Amino acid sequence: MKTVVYPGSFNPITNGHTDLVERALGLFDHVVLAIGTSAQKNPATDLADRIDLCQEVLGEFGDRVTIEGFNTLLVDYVKSKDARFILRGLRTVTDFDYEFQMAEMNRSLDPNIEYVFLPTSQECSFISSTLVREISALGGDISNFVHPAVVRSLKQSS
Repeated sequence: MKTVVYPGSFNPITNGHTDLVERALGLFDHVVLAIGTSAQKNPATDLADRIDLCQEVLGEFGDRVTIEGFNTLLVDYVKSKDARFILRGLRTVTDFDYEFQMAEMNRSLDPNIEYVFLPTSQECSFISSTLVREISALGGDISNFVHPAVVRSLKQSS
């Protein structure tokens, strides 16, 4: 069984993230959505809440998607899942520059791990969790960018 690990903060999970998971399931048997805890990201929503929200949003994919939190080196986490692939989405050239640097660093830590880069779908290319949070905080309509469960969650937290 081919497994890919899709790491990120998913704060919140957007339609762009969901689109990548769905497309990855066309390439892999199983996707592990790995929600990282990073002091640099300063997540507004705690890890347990993000896991619950991602499970609700991605529930339609059944047992082909697992959602977990992690706070280790990504390469160590990937190995612990008996995987050797990391999925990353690319929206812009700036994303590529950052992701390529991360891929090379992780490859130097473990040369057996491969990165799979998928460009975002055109309809999702401008969506970011940061912008979704900002729009929501200012009372804007985010329903075109996220699952209804995310809309509810962000309204409750504001």
